[in-house]
Amino acid sequence: MRILSSLLLGATLIGSAAPAVAAQRDNAKGEAKLAKALAGRVAGKPVNCIAQYSITSSETIDGVAILYRVGSTIYVNRPRIGADALDSDDILVSKTQGSQLCSLDTINLVDRSSRIQRSFVTLDDFVPYTRLRN
Repeated sequence: MRILSSLLLGATLIGSAAPAVAAQRDNAKGEAKLAKALAGRVAGKPVNCIAQYSITSSETIDGVAILYRVGSTIYVNRPRIGADALDSDDILVSKTQGSQLCSLDTINLVDRSSRIQRSFVTLDDFVPYTRLRN
């Protein structure tokens, strides 16, 4: 009986480690995609908000961050809550209190095919990345 309990405990521990390993692998893939998007750019001082009207596009890096393009600057937001739920196939629906997108604002992640909200993220500061000047 004691051997059976030990085997069950071992199987449970191995089974619970598998998702963590997969998440780390996916996170590394996302970090590599982010590094590629920011190649040749340098980080600036983080800001709390960016004007929504100035955002020309956004891109989701699965499990890592949301990139907002404002002119030639890319603002990177690594959500403080829910970053692991980010999926590039989701529609981002912003909930703001004005004309700016700010840290602590909530973004709903809506499934593109069913149009059902599947999760959300809470934004953190926006880090601007600009091209290096020669």
